[in-house]
Amino acid sequence: MKKHILICLLAFLFGLPPKLFSQTYQLSGNPVNTTGWNLVSDAVVSTDFIRLTTDQTSRFGAITLADPITLSYCDKWKVEFDFRIDGNGTAQFGRGDGFTFWYLANPPTGFVSGGGLGIPANASGLMVGFDIFNNTTEGQMSKVHLLYGTNNTAGNNIEFNNTPGSTFHSPDLIGTIPFVGNTYKHVEVNGETDLSNPTNWIIKIKIDGVLIADQSFAPSGGAVGMSQGYFGFSAATGGASARHSIQNVKVFVDKVPILSNTITPFVCTNPATGNGVVDLTSYNSQFVNNPGNYIFTYYLLGSSTPIANPTSFQYSGNTTIKVIVKDPTSTLCDNGDGVIQLNPTPFSATDATLTGCNNNNAGTATFDLTTAAVTTLTGTTKEFYPTLYDLNNGINQITNPSAYASAAATIYVRVTTAQGCVSTSKITLNIHPVVVVTDTELKSCPIEGNPSMASFNLTGAVVSQGGLTKKYYPSLTDAINETNEISATAAAAYVAPTGVAYIKVFNSNGCYSIAKVALTVLAPVFSRVLKDKIICMESKTTLDAGPGFKSYEWSTGATTQAINNVGVGTYWVKLKTGDCIALQTVKILPSENPVVTNVDVSGNTVTIFANGGMPPYQYSMDNIVWQDSNVFPNVPRGESKVYVKDSYNCTPIEINITVPNIINVITPNDDGINDVIDYSALANKRDLEINIYDRYGVQLFRADRTNGYKWNGTANGRRVPTGSYWYSVTWNENNKTNTPIKFSGWILVKNRE
Repeated sequence: MKKHILICLLAFLFGLPPKLFSQTYQLSGNPVNTTGWNLVSDAVVSTDFIRLTTDQTSRFGAITLADPITLSYCDKWKVEFDFRIDGNGTAQFGRGDGFTFWYLANPPTGFVSGGGLGIPANASGLMVGFDIFNNTTEGQMSKVHLLYGTNNTAGNNIEFNNTPGSTFHSPDLIGTIPFVGNTYKHVEVNGETDLSNPTNWIIKIKIDGVLIADQSFAPSGGAVGMSQGYFGFSAATGGASARHSIQNVKVFVDKVPILSNTITPFVCTNPATGNGVVDLTSYNSQFVNNPGNYIFTYYLLGSSTPIANPTSFQYSGNTTIKVIVKDPTSTLCDNGDGVIQLNPTPFSATDATLTGCNNNNAGTATFDLTTAAVTTLTGTTKEFYPTLYDLNNGINQITNPSAYASAAATIYVRVTTAQGCVSTSKITLNIHPVVVVTDTELKSCPIEGNPSMASFNLTGAVVSQGGLTKKYYPSLTDAINETNEISATAAAAYVAPTGVAYIKVFNSNGCYSIAKVALTVLAPVFSRVLKDKIICMESKTTLDAGPGFKSYEWSTGATTQAINNVGVGTYWVKLKTGDCIALQTVKILPSENPVVTNVDVSGNTVTIFANGGMPPYQYSMDNIVWQDSNVFPNVPRGESKVYVKDSYNCTPIEINITVPNIINVITPNDDGINDVIDYSALANKRDLEINIYDRYGVQLFRADRTNGYKWNGTANGRRVPTGSYWYSVTWNENNKTNTPIKFSGWILVKNRE
């Protein structure tokens, strides 16, 4: 059998989708499924096996495919089946005859006598017989016969066919592998192209794993050049008898998967020459996936010579091309079922329409002219022109057809097929309606703690009508270029200062317009009457935010316009205007107490000097009667208190003062009467300092601890002349502020002359 035979047989047998690599045609199941097969004579389905003959003499049975199979282009194949030959036999001849697996051009259709194992006379093809009757000795045997040719020997008995190179006869296997028995035996028949002689097959036959045959066979007789036949099994008993059964039939082939058997592409002929040129290889991907993995050969139907120039094949009329797909790894059988049918037809491009978007009301749309449906053919070239005049004269060709900006217009295109056929058509450019948008404004309350920022709901901005798609961007450039898009989630709470954002609005056609959204952070509205206060530390006051606010919320928990009886501290109030809340802080500060900076005592007149607090001050010697003057005349000698308060009328400050009891005249004559001025009563004062000056301001004496704070009218150990002298006494009172006291006056010194 030529290697061309088997692949087509198996392709037909399997009937599986072409994308599957492993293909199998079977006789299996319980009961056995015989769809696609014909049962001949005695052959019947018996549960899970096919019984070819009953255990009687002169019986015949066969099973064959219902349709003939064309075999071609296969390098490897494999057949597996199980057989059983059993029964009682006849008294005279024992059991006979045997059965055959075959591929025949003329399979049996009726009774065939037993000598040829159910194979008709002059049948041609591949026959593998399993013979149990020795026609020479009329005894039982177990032999395998193989004939790759024509069954034309005497008696149609392949046992006696010895065509050189086309036959095989095994030794008698009855001692090791007896064919007759109650159990099934498993058979494997493998075929592979003999690379040293590609018309031959290397056939391997195994029974229950034992290799029976392994050699190269050449086709002979009617098997040479055989192109179609039938696959099947047959058995006959002749003068002896046996029951012949088969089951679990499987025929395997791994064939290059093919997607389509016939491709009829559009082709045309050039009117000028009457011929067309086509690249046959351009259709490879329509036959198989991953065409680069295979080798393609192309033949004119009926020719055995490959087409030499498949990439530029010239034709003129209807032409049928046979396509052979080969796996270079030899893992898969060749597939010769592909056909390219070339039926030249006049070529005519069709008019088309493109509709584009007038995005953002730009006045033009950008069209991809190359997408216009002017032809369904692939491999064409197109030239686009703005006018028919330009096309006819080959001028002003559009150089950017995939991004052509234009208003509504008519464009002309020249289409040239791969075969050189030319046709022209027009493309009508239409403009979708403009997406109508309206700029708008969003105002939002400031964020607490960051009054320059607010959260805006961009998704709620009404910029268009209807259910259009929207995208959000921080700038116009971003909206145009679709960069830095704000997600819908973020747009619902977009935090920004006063400024703008942009919304790109798309309709169902994908057209868009861009709307501007002005963003305004509302200024917080504060109370104009609520201001910081200064009160006495021990006092209470009222804080009033004033009327006109939607609601009030104080830090004290109060929700009234004013809060009463509040003391020194810091407070806040949330003032709501519309939907916005302004947080306003107010302080109640303690007043600053005035401070007595110094006290001047001149004789019995006391002058108080104060600072700090809030002038004007009031003064008192008894904390009952108050005066605006800081001068107190006729203050008695000794310890007194002075009170000072400022305009806040808080608890007054209190200081102690001392008006010394000093004698204004001394007569230092040592008579023990008015001999000295005694300042010792002031010895407990802090920083006590006593000085005596003459009328020119020259210091004459300093009283201190060493002289007992006394002056006896001397200076530098000598009596001073009779006259008036000035004294100045200063100290700091023992109080919190160490109030400085200054006491001054005059003294008359009378000395004896």
